[in-house]
Amino acid sequence: MTHFGQLPSGESVERVAISGGGLRAHVLTYGAVLQDLFLEGHAAPLVLGFDNLAAYLNHSPYFGATAGRCANRIRDGHLELDGQSYQLDTNFLGKHCLHGGVAGMGKKLWRLERHDASAVVLRHESPDGDMGFPGDLQARLRICLLEGGVLDIVMEATTNAPTLCNLAHHSYFVLDDSGSVADHQLQIAAQRYTPVDEELIPTGELASVVGTRFDFRRPAAVAQGQPLLDHNFCLSNEREALRPMAWLRSSKSGVSMELRTTEPGLQVYDGAKVNIDPPGLDGRPMRANAGIALEPQVWPDANHHPHFPQAILRPGQSYRQHTQYIFSKG
Repeated sequence: MTHFGQLPSGESVERVAISGGGLRAHVLTYGAVLQDLFLEGHAAPLVLGFDNLAAYLNHSPYFGATAGRCANRIRDGHLELDGQSYQLDTNFLGKHCLHGGVAGMGKKLWRLERHDASAVVLRHESPDGDMGFPGDLQARLRICLLEGGVLDIVMEATTNAPTLCNLAHHSYFVLDDSGSVADHQLQIAAQRYTPVDEELIPTGELASVVGTRFDFRRPAAVAQGQPLLDHNFCLSNEREALRPMAWLRSSKSGVSMELRTTEPGLQVYDGAKVNIDPPGLDGRPMRANAGIALEPQVWPDANHHPHFPQAILRPGQSYRQHTQYIFSKG
């Protein structure tokens, strides 16, 4: 564990090194960020990130962060729960709540609970009223590198009052050194997706992917022109046992990634709007399609759509997400 930087508050950010299963990585206590990830036999990093804290504070679009307490967008920052109305932080377009607000979990300092050679466990306590959300939320994250090239992520949470809880790992993946995922082949085991309006808020419709830009039932190139990808794919109607749901591959490097998750949705963002001045970890420019975010989670804006899987967490219940990203080469 090494010192990575200091927040404006004076708090220290630590960096923890882990390795195992042919992978090695660094995890930051700021935002529970996966700073980097390397596969044995492949020189380039598999995720986008920065080599200094200032870049994360000033330029990062949630690179490697743990988004919460409710990932994705909530229309108008409005939450009505058990007859009570709550106004959440509106950090997206000045109108909607995104990833838990301007100071959501992905931008907070987490507490290091323990770590060993291959795993790190972090905790965060989000108090009642934080970014407008009700209830004290206790969150716990375990990142572990397992045999077979497995990045294993378990997220857990409890609350003392009804609230929303929908955590998401927000790494931007790139499987070669080209600087773009545009030609990566993506496959998703989803028959439906949730269309969005011009402000990227779900309309409530469940649309078939068949014959559309969103048909990834068979491998297809990530970048295919308009519309850009920043949509939720419907994997199921509820949280299920861990199962394979998406695949990503670079023909240039021969590196492949399989995504397994318990979650009912997969938010896919192709990074088309990435345009950042500081270079990435290996000096590559951060431009359009520099990486792709594959974020298992509950469907976005679910509290406004009763027919969506819901992200409500109540006292006595336990939230638990299990997601694996499995890497191989050749």
